[in-house]
Amino acid sequence: MVTNVTNLSRSGLYDWMAQRVSAVVLAAYVLFLLGYVVFNPGMGYAEWHGLFSNNPMRIFSLLTLVALGAHAWVGMWTISTDYLTPMALGKWATAVRFLFQAACGIAMFAFFVWGVQILWGI
Repeated sequence: MVTNVTNLSRSGLYDWMAQRVSAVVLAAYVLFLLGYVVFNPGMGYAEWHGLFSNNPMRIFSLLTLVALGAHAWVGMWTISTDYLTPMALGKWATAVRFLFQAACGIAMFAFFVWGVQILWGI
């Protein structure tokens, strides 16, 4: 088992559970949006703005942003620990893995902050 300070939950079971729970939240969000679009044909900006102006939708969207971040982090951490190994990269594996994980973490944080700014109009 690979252990690393960048592992979010320190356990394969918790990573598996975070991946599954976040996938359910993401699926629910996508299905809701698809249903909304299908049942509101000819929807314009006013209707779309109205949907995202109410707090329950903003909270659902914020929960989805958190789920997306957790889902992406577990996935990218797994990819980095599975494929950025000393066997594949030699003596630079640890540094490359750290830089890859740091870049992923920074990007996910930036996208999360950007999403919050969009949702809450900051």
